[in-house]
Amino acid sequence: MPERRPTRSLPGALRSLRTPADPGFWRSPVRGARFTAVLGVVLLAGLTLLFVTGLLSYAAYNPDLNPVNDKTPDKGLLGFYLFSWPTGPHWLYRLTQGLHVTVGIVLVPVLLAKLWSVIPRLFALPPVRSVGHALERLSLLLLIGGALFQFITGLLNIQLDYLFPGSFYTLHFYGAWVFLAGFVTHTVLKAPQAVRVLRNGIPRGEPDTLAAPDPLPATLSRRGALAMVGAGSLLLLITSAGRSFDGPLRRIALLTPRGGTDPGPGPNAFQVNKTAAAVRITPADTGERWRLTVRGPAGEFRFSRAELLAMEQHSAALPIACVEGWSTSDQQWRGVRLSDLAALAGFPDRPPGVFVESLQRGGSFRKAALRDNQVRDGRSLLALEVNGAPLSPDHGYPARIIVPAAPGVLNTKWVETLTFGEL
Repeated sequence: MPERRPTRSLPGALRSLRTPADPGFWRSPVRGARFTAVLGVVLLAGLTLLFVTGLLSYAAYNPDLNPVNDKTPDKGLLGFYLFSWPTGPHWLYRLTQGLHVTVGIVLVPVLLAKLWSVIPRLFALPPVRSVGHALERLSLLLLIGGALFQFITGLLNIQLDYLFPGSFYTLHFYGAWVFLAGFVTHTVLKAPQAVRVLRNGIPRGEPDTLAAPDPLPATLSRRGALAMVGAGSLLLLITSAGRSFDGPLRRIALLTPRGGTDPGPGPNAFQVNKTAAAVRITPADTGERWRLTVRGPAGEFRFSRAELLAMEQHSAALPIACVEGWSTSDQQWRGVRLSDLAALAGFPDRPPGVFVESLQRGGSFRKAALRDNQVRDGRSLLALEVNGAPLSPDHGYPARIIVPAAPGVLNTKWVETLTFGEL
């Protein structure tokens, strides 16, 4: 029989195996306090901008005006906002939401690099050494979990892939506050140290706790690694920012549904979110039998499209800007002023807000409320034409709302009823 070899070396081999809790497990020569600090400062600026523009987006929905505008249950104090959303400049929401989404996309490589740079800390033992350390670990949990949740759901929303359970609006709202709790706590604890490292480096005699104790030979410098992260962010900027611009920039926005393809020729050839077919709007719904119902103190009135066209018509050059971050350039809209319709409904002097209902029978934002300042703005129209032609079915024929600086979902398409009054 063949002789069996001794297995005494096995326990030693097991003892030599390293786990993620062992600092020697992590051997990249790129990790270090200064590398992490640079990424942290970039994220501090970028994530602050994301949170501010996110709050502005929340305010743009006029959340206190009517429950149909705010889909957030039990928001309590978290549902605060600083001011009623204005109508000028008319490109305001296009700018703020475009920045929100574009900066979020561009920060993805920075966020991933930052998580990679500090991952050894997540496995450090013991898990808690003091009250301060416990607070730091809790802030990391909220920060990392919240950031990943916000970025993943946000990117899926941009791509119109609603794989997550429930409403994106609600999930993103509460996720933002969880993330903010971790972000603020972590910033207070770590920002002074990061600034000190960037200014003066690691003090003499102190170890770099993020650097590998037994690094592998370097194949890339830390500056080179930062350059790679920056190149990744630049590539994402180039291939996504164009969804907010017409022309060549939109054609190279390959990473978003509103880029890379031309919507076609003609006056109605600009981007849409919901098509008529997608919400089951048929020609029978929008044909000769269609009537607009206008309600107010003066009573209830019904107007055909021909009767609306016979009223005094006004024009406004306004964009469409959506929560997904895409927008169009200014389109030339023409129709009846909302303030004129409010006067017919019984508010000749100071029109109040309006409750708008669509022919669309299902889905979100088939009903929406607009503030009084939006109704009073002379550029706010019940639009019947765009760029010199009747609205196409996908752009809301026979009539749609168009309001300066409002999110796209509040520019209701296929309008059926306008009810003027206090909301």
